[in-house]
Amino acid sequence: MLLLCLSAVYQNSGRETMLLCLSAVYQNSGRVAMLCPRYYVGVLNKETMLLCPRYYVGVLNKETMRMEVHNAQLFNMQPVIPGESSTENDASQNTDLTYREKVDSLIEAFGTNKQKRALTSRRLNQVGSETLQSAVAKAAHTIIDQKGLEALQQEVVQAESQSEVSHYLPPCYPDADTPQHVYLFDDILSPVEYDVLDAAGSKMAALTPEELQNLTDEGCQSVVSQLESLPREGVARERHARCAFYLLLLLKLARQKNMTRKFGQEEGCPRIIHIKLMRTFTVETFNNGRVHYVVSTSMRVKVAAYCLALLLHMGDMTADLTLLHRDLGVTEKRMVEVAKSMGLTLSRHGCVTGDDGGPTAENRLASLRLPLVKYQTFTEIRKRKKMH
Repeated sequence: MLLLCLSAVYQNSGRETMLLCLSAVYQNSGRVAMLCPRYYVGVLNKETMLLCPRYYVGVLNKETMRMEVHNAQLFNMQPVIPGESSTENDASQNTDLTYREKVDSLIEAFGTNKQKRALTSRRLNQVGSETLQSAVAKAAHTIIDQKGLEALQQEVVQAESQSEVSHYLPPCYPDADTPQHVYLFDDILSPVEYDVLDAAGSKMAALTPEELQNLTDEGCQSVVSQLESLPREGVARERHARCAFYLLLLLKLARQKNMTRKFGQEEGCPRIIHIKLMRTFTVETFNNGRVHYVVSTSMRVKVAAYCLALLLHMGDMTADLTLLHRDLGVTEKRMVEVAKSMGLTLSRHGCVTGDDGGPTAENRLASLRLPLVKYQTFTEIRKRKKMH
């Protein structure tokens, strides 16, 4: 069989001409010679000439003595050596490449320096999908083998059941031996912060009835109720008064939109307490060339949680949620959600007495009891109205 490889060049300069170059390849016994020149189609303009490679294979049939020309995208001739398998060669010559791989090959061969730099950068930053999937699968199997599938499912259920307010709760120790150690007092007020409130606490303990009435009018009923039940003397009285002053600052901060540097100056707030409030219960933002300390909605929830924890220590592990949500300016539903996230036990207690001697209103109370209560979250399903 006679193999012919064609190489032609088309030029367009007013009229079409074709130059056909034929090269014959004969197969002799014991020796193989191969030649495969390229076939270019060129469009010659005054400015540019585009060269597009195209390959043709010519096969001469000795029986009919006619040559058949076959169009091929790529024709690669290789000799077959007796005694060797051709499967490896076939696999090495696999040309099933994606469009992106073909474009990358063209850029590597004929691309500009800018295109080559972009290709190198993309390859460096690209993470192989197969490598990533294998790494993730290996890590998942390792975690499942260590913890077990059931334990992981329980952790997922617990994480989904936790409310969004759980991120703003004070540090909790549910395995503590006593209720006082579940939410530590030092996490609310450190020993250094507690000591600097000495003068402010003494001032709070000496308030007159008129000043207490002014606090009630300002919406600090929780503070007034704690000051009305101050111990008569001793360390307990000092501790109660200092906590009442800190509670007053938290209630006033919850009603602010921005915390300024002058916050708490009228009440005699120490500098250390001012810095603590600014870092713990505000969000730092930058606007109009200045730094602002914003009391966002999430920070108000955090203030409510810390106020509730402080009231638990002041009231023998029981706090009045009704008074607290009114002083904070949040809804009772939100306050109850905070109490449930803290694992507190909810109850109601009559607080106002009518003419007949019976309670006319009830306050919602929250108590800390061990073990902590775990509330289940229920999704509300609305019933469809029936069409009659």
